[in-house]
Amino acid sequence: MKLSLLTALAVAALISAAHADEADDIREASKAEAETFNTRMYAGTPGNKAYACFVRRYDAEHLARHPKQKVASMKLLISAELDKEDRELHNSFRLGFRYRHRSGDFDSSGSCNHAVFTKDGNEVRLGCGVDCEGGGIGVALSKDDRSAIVRLERVRVWQNNKPDDEAEQSLVGGADDRIFRLDRTDNSECASLVTDRKELAALRHKR
Repeated sequence: MKLSLLTALAVAALISAAHADEADDIREASKAEAETFNTRMYAGTPGNKAYACFVRRYDAEHLARHPKQKVASMKLLISAELDKEDRELHNSFRLGFRYRHRSGDFDSSGSCNHAVFTKDGNEVRLGCGVDCEGGGIGVALSKDDRSAIVRLERVRVWQNNKPDDEAEQSLVGGADDRIFRLDRTDNSECASLVTDRKELAALRHKR
């Protein structure tokens, strides 16, 4: 799939995810702004490959305060890889979570566009989308860069890492499932989201 189409899909996913936060207008970040955001995301200059892992396990007290929240825990792995042809850094995401009242592990994955700003300029986000109209998520950082702010309206997910039509479902943002704050942690915490052995080795190397 061509880069322009991937970018369009990711931007569309970001706009969709923005509906969870009153559909902010967006503008694409400049190259310098995008590089600054990537440095924040990956806690340093990304190089040829980089990873950032964010995790949240909601305790009983939090879930009691949010009775309509469907998600009990969530992991997000953002990765970057330098393309040898266009010499651009390309971001992607993997999302894993568990429901509050259902068993099993669920996950999603896709590509992300370059960083964009909300209209007031106070937040920069990645728009990440799943192919074939699979929805997507918007990913921002807290001001101290220690947390990822995930926004979603709908994203296609699969159960137990089985990306087939029969297993396909969607996580839909409800009253308490539209915005998630996940804490930055060691990359090893997101190892369960990676199935490729070479990439898993690279992830564990990038601490």
